Amino acid sequence: MSPSRNPIRKRLAVLVTAATLLTVAPIGVTAAQAQVTRVRQGSATDVSRASWSGPAYTMNGSGGIITATMNQAIAAIRGGTGSIDVAVVAGSGSGTPECDVITGLSGVNSCTTLTLTAASDGNNSQVNTDIRNAEFVYFAGGDQCRYVAWKGTALEASVESVVAKGGGVGGGSAGHHVNSDIVYDACGGSATSAIALADPYDTSMTFTTGMFRWPNYADTVNDSHFVTRDRMGRLMAFVARSISDGRTSGGRAWGVGVEEGASLFIDRSGLATLSGPSAYVVLGDHQPEVAAAGRPLTYSNFKIWRLTSGQSYNFANRPTCGYYLKSVTNGVPGGSLYSGTPVTDCSTPPPSGGSSYAEVEANDSRATANDVTGRSYPLTVTGDMKSTTDRDYFAVSLASGQTLSVNCAVPTAYDADLYLLSSTGSTLTRSVNDGAGTDESASTTRTASGSATYYVELEAYSGSGGADYGCTVTKS
Repeated sequence: MSPSRNPIRKRLAVLVTAATLLTVAPIGVTAAQAQVTRVRQGSATDVSRASWSGPAYTMNGSGGIITATMNQAIAAIRGGTGSIDVAVVAGSGSGTPECDVITGLSGVNSCTTLTLTAASDGNNSQVNTDIRNAEFVYFAGGDQCRYVAWKGTALEASVESVVAKGGGVGGGSAGHHVNSDIVYDACGGSATSAIALADPYDTSMTFTTGMFRWPNYADTVNDSHFVTRDRMGRLMAFVARSISDGRTSGGRAWGVGVEEGASLFIDRSGLATLSGPSAYVVLGDHQPEVAAAGRPLTYSNFKIWRLTSGQSYNFANRPTCGYYLKSVTNGVPGGSLYSGTPVTDCSTPPPSGGSSYAEVEANDSRATANDVTGRSYPLTVTGDMKSTTDRDYFAVSLASGQTLSVNCAVPTAYDADLYLLSSTGSTLTRSVNDGAGTDESASTTRTASGSATYYVELEAYSGSGGADYGCTVTKS
């Protein structure tokens, strides 16, 4: 559950000036109902226009408006001319902090705060009129369990109509959660990373699907306050649950974690650009090895993209490189989850050097193996399965007590298997997961004294192609 809206807020003041009209009115109230509050700031008359240039979206890691991305959304929807009306939807509180900011931005005609306190308020006629007349709807921070209660009400269709006409939506904290395809609704309480990894089916791990599915944003599950509250572990569990429960359309799920003070602006083409500290996109592209009630999560090779301010991620054409790999075994993450060595080169073949190495053919046997012993670690090794009989060998030196770990991201063009071999060619361990595009990982520890040469072997099992695999090789 996201934190409640900031209690340190300006109380409502009714101000009338030549430039701003603010009205406060309870709507749809009976003696047995809680009050629905409507506060309008700016013009009392909605903009009338035949077409708009969106959609546009803002996904914020905390509840407040990020002016950089809000300005981008306003500009995209306006298409360079005119002004827009904004509706802010909240589930609690009595202030107008979002509209206080929004009304001061260029290109805004009005901003109306709608505070709904019951599920039935989603069918309130004035609420839905305001939303449908708006060009941007922002879901405030608060409690996303209240928000998902509006699923199936008129409000759901009203918000969708705003996007359909070329407007936009956004949200922060709880409002960020509700705008993903799969919503962590927190109706059973708030899960921490420790809880989620120890048992991905804990009672606090509850989800709602089928509320909103925005163009280019399918199969996503959002999380907020991301680094500050150490939520990478629970987002990994969200992703694994989404796949295990069959909530996604293709057996894959993307987690989108946005840090406090950061915001993703997503344009009509699906390109997301970050403003603020950081955001992470976490891809799970296979079934969890272990995801069951009462058991800790085991999932190999999450693919993680880390974005810093100004960097982008294309949700319409989702990238196949640029990620680093992280695994969870028996609920325990494999090292720091917030950084890693990324696969950064999508070319065939990519250049060698630095912390990466591109295979040099022919390396089809131990005798012709590419020697990567002198490279710095962790090392990203790339190559491809040029034929259905291709084998790629890489030689690594391992000292006594050292553990060699290899995590390979395999493209969808083929199925490749991973083997770790001794100096004599004996198979020490292997990873032979089925299916094109299925990733592989294996590790082995040298227990004998002294050092020796070990071999990493990638072998084509089914299919071939020029698409690069990327293997992260570590020694610890």
